[in-house]
Amino acid sequence: MPEGHSVHRIARQFDRNFVGRPVVASSPQGRFVEGAAVIDGRTATEVRAVGKQMFLAFDDDIWLRVHLGMYGAWDFAGEILVDPTIASANGRMGQTNQRGTALDDAPILDAAGENSLASIGAPRRTRVHVRMSEQTTGLAEDEQWPPAVVGQVRLRLMTDITCADLRGPTACALQTPEEMAASVAKLGPDPLVDDVAVGEERFTATVRRKPTPIGLLLMDQAVVSGIGNVYRAEVLFRARQNPHTPGRDVPEETVRALWRDWVKLLSIGVETGQMMTMDDLAPDDYRRAMASRDDRHWVYHRAGLPCRVCGTAIVVEEMASRKLYWCPRCQA
Repeated sequence: MPEGHSVHRIARQFDRNFVGRPVVASSPQGRFVEGAAVIDGRTATEVRAVGKQMFLAFDDDIWLRVHLGMYGAWDFAGEILVDPTIASANGRMGQTNQRGTALDDAPILDAAGENSLASIGAPRRTRVHVRMSEQTTGLAEDEQWPPAVVGQVRLRLMTDITCADLRGPTACALQTPEEMAASVAKLGPDPLVDDVAVGEERFTATVRRKPTPIGLLLMDQAVVSGIGNVYRAEVLFRARQNPHTPGRDVPEETVRALWRDWVKLLSIGVETGQMMTMDDLAPDDYRRAMASRDDRHWVYHRAGLPCRVCGTAIVVEEMASRKLYWCPRCQA
């Protein structure tokens, strides 16, 4: 499932490529025909990301709410204006590691296809023509415009040079400003939206009064926005916290540490496009980790492999129908 960093990256792409421009909207799949007709020809005016949901505003206070869910993704094609301060997943835009050490411009290719610039959300391949600066010079002669529709596209949004195709979302709906505000109000704090200190207090107070296991609370979007299965496993390991401990029994300092670590990891995820959770890696190790998910996580997807800290076999179990990875010794 796409996690919070992906949705913030999507919102930044929409801010640079769609906000302020008239948009042509259609529903090639046919499941959002009426909604597409309402926003067709309108100008995109604002975009917000909160947790795993994105809200795109149009003229006359019409909001498009998109929740990617398990399988959703936005595929971008055409001329994509890339924010040079935000690194793409292939490492071509000034990639830096956690210590701020600049790496060279050679591509870092992720075999898992996780959160590439071309397709942000569930991993998939797509054709894309990307310019690595704010200057656009038109399409290559052999490129078709508009791009051919491939697969089941719920919603296609186009400007004169950029196309965004939405596939497989859990939710795609138009909302009034009041409905949009109500949707946001149901969500827990997001470090990139809410005041970080206020978010910490809200998160801590919520967790500390819940009898629910902390491993479930971190996945509850009403408790904290944006954390999914990968980040859940990683922040719990980094805190050496047993996932089965009831929230109210987790020490307050640990709850606060979980929030602060989420603030840090979310920022890294937005910058790099990857859920990088390993710290203090040498440049070569960092590049290896960016290219392979197996080298960028402490416990996620490592069932049966030795813990990187204590050597105990990492276990995987079902928690609320999702796979939970953890170390039974480090997180005892």
